[in-house]
Amino acid sequence: MSPSPPDAGGPADGPILVVDFGAQYAQLIARRVREAHVYSEIVPHTASASDLVARRPSGIILSGGPKSVNETPAPTIDPAIYDAGIPILGICYGAQLLTLQLGGEVSRTGRGEYGRTALTVTGSSPLFADWPGGGEVWMSHGDAITTVPSGFVATATSPDAPVAALHDAERAIYGVQFHPEVVHTERGRDVFERFLYDICHCPPSWTHTSIIESQVEAVRAQVGGSPVLCALSGGVDSAVAAALVHKAIGDQLTCVYVDTGLMRAHESEQVEETFRRQFHIDLVHVKAADRFFEALAGVTDPEAKRKIIGELFIRIFEEVARDLVIEEFDPDAASTGANGATGANGATGADGTGTSGEPSGYLVQGTLYPDVIESGSDSAATIKSHHNVGGLPDDLAFDLVEPLRLLFKDEVRAVGEELGLPHDIVWRQPFPGPGLAVRIVGEVTPERADILRAADAIVVEEIRRAGLYRDLWQSFAVLPAVRTVGVMGDGRTYAYPVVIRAVTSDDAMTADWARLPYDLLERLSSRIINEVEGVNRVALDITSKPPGTIEWE
Repeated sequence: MSPSPPDAGGPADGPILVVDFGAQYAQLIARRVREAHVYSEIVPHTASASDLVARRPSGIILSGGPKSVNETPAPTIDPAIYDAGIPILGICYGAQLLTLQLGGEVSRTGRGEYGRTALTVTGSSPLFADWPGGGEVWMSHGDAITTVPSGFVATATSPDAPVAALHDAERAIYGVQFHPEVVHTERGRDVFERFLYDICHCPPSWTHTSIIESQVEAVRAQVGGSPVLCALSGGVDSAVAAALVHKAIGDQLTCVYVDTGLMRAHESEQVEETFRRQFHIDLVHVKAADRFFEALAGVTDPEAKRKIIGELFIRIFEEVARDLVIEEFDPDAASTGANGATGANGATGADGTGTSGEPSGYLVQGTLYPDVIESGSDSAATIKSHHNVGGLPDDLAFDLVEPLRLLFKDEVRAVGEELGLPHDIVWRQPFPGPGLAVRIVGEVTPERADILRAADAIVVEEIRRAGLYRDLWQSFAVLPAVRTVGVMGDGRTYAYPVVIRAVTSDDAMTADWARLPYDLLERLSSRIINEVEGVNRVALDITSKPPGTIEWE
């Protein structure tokens, strides 16, 4: 039995659902849809047709994928979705899948297409309304659609794809063999816009202003009049989350900045300046470096480091929250918190209990949409612990407030600018929640943290001076767990090497090592060796992701 179609008028207000068939295609498609100011969500291909219809989508996009539709087993989708009356666009694997499921043929012709390919439009299609008759597109397929299903017509061809586009206009089901989501496809944006605006009738209403307005309403509805704590890390995600929640609830928000001793140079001063002096947000600055170094003593396993830092981070939060509750009722009893916390003017019983003993703790987290997707993936292997605080304990005594969990990184930055955050914070490169601990290979000690912090500051300074900071996804220093022999002056040295890591990326799902100019590398090497005591060698990491990760741990 086919699922019932959504009520009339509903689809125009619903999301575009991007069905994920693997690889990184789905995320890129979802971002392209949002760039057209239409909200999109990624869903697994295992979702039933009734589940998809229940989300009242305006349209559905079937993503590409690394498999062949002729493999056994191959990812598939509930075929009942084709009878739901919802517009569908299949891309590459998605186009081949809908062809096969609806009675057409997909064959291995022996001649695949990979890379830039000439496309010829052979029939009228709303997808190609802006095309002059053809163009250059990006292909990546071994199989080819050779026979279209009943009711479909072919509308484009390429040298080795007899059917490069097809549609059944009456059922509003479309397919393209090429990848409109990649920048190498000419007029790829036009394909999406024609599908979204002309076929799905989506209004271009997903804007930075609408995001802020909807999240302000959501935060107010979630927390009511309760006080809220926010974990500030100095990074863009937590900063934007704090500014957005502050816009929603004002003085109900208290920000807590835990200085772990593992922060970048001048991090603490910038956090103080921005949130206490510019935004006038209640800020508690907890100086807890000694506790973190003590907890990390002798620990070398990367995941253990993350867990230890995350656990201690939350425990300190709970201690600070208890101090703040005492202060609400007896200001003289907690003018300075027991954990080195200063500057509090009232907060919440964020240990999970309010003054009446009922749960009342809210914690703001800068979780982004890729974190949500990765954590919920059927095919995900071991995912690194939560990047914002390094690994939350199972007995977390907070209700999480996550105002950014629907956003990609570029959307977060745009929202931050709209909220008036300083340029230097909005465009800061991503920084891991556990801080320098996961850039120090092996044991984390105060001495090694100081060495890495000094080297990292030089990397950032020189990258900025070269005008490359905004061009790079991340650029930083790494301190390996080895020492090397060197010669300085008349004597031999036995000191640490520093590794420079610089990558380009759009979303951190994949990344390429940055081709830094030789004169910049020379300055970096000279300054780090001459200015950072304990370093006698500088190396450059030229590994892409995959196979390597961006961070070393």
